[in-house]
Amino acid sequence: MNPRATMPLERAQREAEAARARLASTLAALQERLRPSALANQAWSEVRDKSSELADDAVEAVKQRPLAASGLIAAVILYLARQPLLSAASRLWSKDDEEPSGREGAISRDTG
Repeated sequence: MNPRATMPLERAQREAEAARARLASTLAALQERLRPSALANQAWSEVRDKSSELADDAVEAVKQRPLAASGLIAAVILYLARQPLLSAASRLWSKDDEEPSGREGAISRDTG
């Protein structure tokens, strides 16, 4: 074979080998990025970032409208405590509706 003809062939082989190495490196990087734990870490990081932004926005909204925020918090508390409040109110109303026990028609007459 002609030595001049082998030069481009050797260069082509080196380039092919370099391309294979780059492809293997790219595949390894993709496998790392697509690992379930890496995906979970990335998702968790994004959730933390978004929740931090949401909390900052909520603080700003409360600073701008403190009365509305107080009303909203009161409404949520009343909603969450509705059952105990209804029970307490029904006990209170049922006590008001009842007459005192043991005193019905109990007018004492001394016959002595």
